[in-house]
Amino acid sequence: MEYRRLGKSGLQVSLLSFGSWVTFHKQIDDSIADELMGMAYDNGINFFDNAETYALGESEKMMGRVLRKKGWDRTSYVLSSKAYFGWRKPNKPNQTGLSRKHLVEACHEALQRLQTDYLDLYFCHRPDKTVPIEEVVWTMNLLMQQGKILYWGTSEWSAQEIMEAHMVAEKYRLIGPTMEQPEYNMFHREKMENEYLQIFRNVGLGTTIWSPLAAGVLTGKYNDGIPEGSRLAIKGFEWLVNKQLSEDRIGKVRQLSALAAELDASMAALAIAWCAHNPHVSTVILGATSTSQLQQNLAALDVLPKLTPDIMQRIEDILQNKPVLPEW
Repeated sequence: MEYRRLGKSGLQVSLLSFGSWVTFHKQIDDSIADELMGMAYDNGINFFDNAETYALGESEKMMGRVLRKKGWDRTSYVLSSKAYFGWRKPNKPNQTGLSRKHLVEACHEALQRLQTDYLDLYFCHRPDKTVPIEEVVWTMNLLMQQGKILYWGTSEWSAQEIMEAHMVAEKYRLIGPTMEQPEYNMFHREKMENEYLQIFRNVGLGTTIWSPLAAGVLTGKYNDGIPEGSRLAIKGFEWLVNKQLSEDRIGKVRQLSALAAELDASMAALAIAWCAHNPHVSTVILGATSTSQLQQNLAALDVLPKLTPDIMQRIEDILQNKPVLPEW
């Protein structure tokens, strides 16, 4: 396993990490979660990602039960949570958003569910335009001073919003966001490859990227429809179908799958390795429902050295719909 610094911080995170969105409680139970987290940890993964809203808190409870059972040295892994959406349905005022009240209470609840004394990473899961950025930055620094979180970050914030947080932190001599958690994959690239470039250069932002497989589309399993039991078949996730599936994307995946076969790799491993190839990616969050699936995703580490400039250009040509010229 390769380890990278989280931005300019001193924290090292495994290049591949393990997340619980969608899978925990919705697709897998405690026994499978135990097996998958154990396999991830044994293969060098040290970052486990979660959020208050995942399965309305049940995801964190499940991960907390597994961590308690495993009894791993707490200093050997990095644990996260995120706050914004809340977990109660319906939510009442102050049970969502980034107010000091919700951020503090959500942190306390996450600590209880995960059965831990502190969070290594704590994210503002979305920007909140109704709350002054000063309140957010001061609250995160308060939680750090209290030892409840070690680093704070953002998820799906714009470059402007992230820089506003850093300017407020500099003004009051506080600590700005260390990391951002954006979606990043072959079909979703704008923030990582354009919008955040100045922040990478000037601030050194770490990134814990999610959806490297575009909700599974980049595995190739949706090339002939939506299989029963797959993520896009889950009730309540119909919005993902409209977002991720199109004839154009499926056509590209078929071409990419042929290229993956040339490299003796799965389509999933190629897609994950492609994300990891970006030096601004600190860690790629994996999601899996079986050990075979996780093993296939971990194989991205073997594919990464094969991504030569020529291979990367061939991938780019496919993604940009450039015709493949014959070799004369």
